[in-house]
Amino acid sequence: MEVPLVPLAERIRPKDFENFVGQSHLIGPNGPIKKAVTNGAVPSMILWGPPGVGKTTLAEIIANELDRPFYSLSAISSGVKDIRNIINNVKNQGIFGKGNALLFIDEIHRFSKSQQDALLSAVEKGQITLIGATTENPSFEVIPALRSRSQIFVLKNHSKEDLLKFLNLALLDSVIEKKKPVLKETEALLRISGGDARKLLNAFELVVLNLDQNTVEITNELVQQSIQQNIAQYDKKGEMHYDIISAFIKSIRGSDPNAAVYWLARMVEGNEDPKFIARRLIISAAEDIGLANPTALVMANNCFDALQKIGWPEGRIVLSQCAIYLALSPKSNSAYLAINKAQSIVREKGDSSIPLSLRNAPTKLMEELDYGKDYLYSHDNLDKLHLQEFLPDELKGTSIYKPKQNKRETEYEKLIEKIWKGKY
Repeated sequence: MEVPLVPLAERIRPKDFENFVGQSHLIGPNGPIKKAVTNGAVPSMILWGPPGVGKTTLAEIIANELDRPFYSLSAISSGVKDIRNIINNVKNQGIFGKGNALLFIDEIHRFSKSQQDALLSAVEKGQITLIGATTENPSFEVIPALRSRSQIFVLKNHSKEDLLKFLNLALLDSVIEKKKPVLKETEALLRISGGDARKLLNAFELVVLNLDQNTVEITNELVQQSIQQNIAQYDKKGEMHYDIISAFIKSIRGSDPNAAVYWLARMVEGNEDPKFIARRLIISAAEDIGLANPTALVMANNCFDALQKIGWPEGRIVLSQCAIYLALSPKSNSAYLAINKAQSIVREKGDSSIPLSLRNAPTKLMEELDYGKDYLYSHDNLDKLHLQEFLPDELKGTSIYKPKQNKRETEYEKLIEKIWKGKY
């Protein structure tokens, strides 16, 4: 069967809120985006979420609902000149009677500071309403001036129920219907998708197009065979984005520098975003190496900074150096386990009362209420730290940080014992 020119995900893309699947916290009856559109007062916004959750579709629906001029750019292939051309076009058309124009910028995190700066004046003056889409944290990738003029909305990975709705819609597609597929099992398709609707539909279409005349039932086994045989056709990065980064981090955690560099090379060859890799190295340095070698976090953070300074392709060398260093570092997840345990205690116990001795007393009344009373200034009482309490009363003596058995943390364990005399 001939492969359609327009992908399935595009063919079944919804045109209105009623047919949009997922993100009910944003577009449900009480969702902020739905309310803004209903009131005709849509602010500039940044849509932040993983791939395939409807960021582009949502922008197009907003434009359709408001009946405003709509412009779209991709940060991968556009620059300042393209932005200025759109802004000048909006000015020349004098369209403000119907409300300002909407400008959608996909992957806005790929715009440089100067490119983002080019948007500021038009957004500030109300000439355009910006809708930016990003898979990266806007706190790091969108300049503060633009963030302050925009609402940030977080989109979530699709739930199992959402993904099944997409499959049901796909079965009604005219091209798919010709093959008369029977969707007997869905687990493999859902697992492959990782919550990404586009990835799900790409995989489903590939499986359907490869059905022969004797096969109409789609099973988990058939899906796996089809995807493995056609992985290049399926999605150059889809299988790799989450699965390979997982293999990469697990190789570092398992102290295998050879495997770590191999998976790094797979990502480099697959055109993975280098900053995504660098961020995962920072997380690994804190989560998997932690206090066994605190310098690992410094190395990983420097790796990210160096990558931004020197760019690509030389940046791959920096990533390689950091990956090898982390793989060969001693490992400890004690900091990771400690914050998990502390959060668990907070959720279970609630907001326990702060001891009066630890409270600040900026006013006379607070002093009279014994705020700060009996606090021993630590610099004056290094040998008496064990005599005062820093945890809420109900948590006295609770040991949250558990040192692992490595050279550095063995010293930490001795230090805790020396200071706190067996309390923890």
